Amino acid sequence: MQVTVSSRHMEVSADLRAAAIEKIGRLDRFLEGMDRAEVHFTHEASRRPLERQTCEVTLEGHGHHVRCKVNAAEPTMAIDLAVEKLEQQLGKLKSRRSRKVAGARRSGALGPGVAGPDGAGEDEDGGETSMADDAYIARDGSAIVKRKSFAARPMTVDDAVLQLELLDHDFFLFTNAENGNCAVLYRRHHGGLGLIEQVQ
Repeated sequence: MQVTVSSRHMEVSADLRAAAIEKIGRLDRFLEGMDRAEVHFTHEASRRPLERQTCEVTLEGHGHHVRCKVNAAEPTMAIDLAVEKLEQQLGKLKSRRSRKVAGARRSGALGPGVAGPDGAGEDEDGGETSMADDAYIARDGSAIVKRKSFAARPMTVDDAVLQLELLDHDFFLFTNAENGNCAVLYRRHHGGLGLIEQVQ
């Protein structure tokens, strides 16, 4: 697994960088096909002492994105907590994929060229860019400061729920495989999930 390490408001020591690369790199044993990882450390002086170090990790490969963000008192503690959380998420994803593939094989739906449990046959990348000086500025002065783009295959609502959990985001944009509609799955403030679908 290729691991890149970056930081904001702090210097990453050689020892911390080596530890992050080693510990995150070992996660590929939980699920084959996760071939890229980004580890980002942030120091927030305004947070409580026990939460000032943030470690955000994003794993990518074969159309899957798994993300976690944790806070701790020290960066080494943060990377350990991130690894623990990612192990749980990857285990959940592997179990889910194995069940789906087993069901497809029993029904005969898994044909040539369709990915098996290791994700072979899929190749979808995601990207993220920061906006330059030509960023969109709204009338109230707010600006789009970051833009993300990603390629994704159509999926069921059930798969989108899993992806929302793996990304640890508040919302997830996807194409509903059941009807071809663009849809947004989101976390409701009062609990549960909501679904917004475009009407053709």
